[in-house]
Amino acid sequence: MQGKILVVDDEKDICDILQFNLENEGFEVDVAYSGEEALQKLADSSHSLVILDVMMEGMSGFKMAEKVRKEGNPVPIIFLTAKNAENDMLKGFSLGGDDYITKPFSVKEVLARVGAVLKRTKMIQPSFRKWVYGDLVIDMISNRVTIRDEEVPFTKKEFEILVLLAQSAPHILTRAEILNKVWSDNEFVLDRTVDVHITRLRKKLGDYASLIQNRSGFGYYLNTDLKVEK
Repeated sequence: MQGKILVVDDEKDICDILQFNLENEGFEVDVAYSGEEALQKLADSSHSLVILDVMMEGMSGFKMAEKVRKEGNPVPIIFLTAKNAENDMLKGFSLGGDDYITKPFSVKEVLARVGAVLKRTKMIQPSFRKWVYGDLVIDMISNRVTIRDEEVPFTKKEFEILVLLAQSAPHILTRAEILNKVWSDNEFVLDRTVDVHITRLRKKLGDYASLIQNRSGFGYYLNTDLKVEK
């Protein structure tokens, strides 16, 4: 068994198609027809990935994803939607989404993106358990960031970017390297997506915002060596 995937869509035909093809690929598949039902299934068991429709009756996919991340669940999320405007994509990624597929879609595309997200999730394995600079702590055991012992509510993508910058410090990461590590070769993700996430990271870091520096024409880096606690 390759993993357990939760498919969330209020259109039964789409759920049936995805369930049939994912199970043929060796995945165990849960199905939910609403955001409320999906949240219950996530609470009752662990999943490797969620395929989540954005435009559903009742709770939207965006609202559900926001709740999932606020609860501290880092499960990868692939948004599935008929909306393909850039602002909608950026909103999905800012809420902690890992990929964004527009309808109508091909089953082969979905399977390829599921494989890419799962592979990428396994690749992002930090080389440290806890990274400390002053009162800023990146804790990989609990997947939390705290400043002066108060938790900072990062999305999954924001957290992964910060971890990558910390692992690479003081070396520079280009936008392309960040995209490849965090979003892989997703053609729907723009360079601007990295800048949007960095802006949000800096805002949430508050007094530590200046840690993240940009070198024009190169990329982003942390401007200090951080202490590593093995």
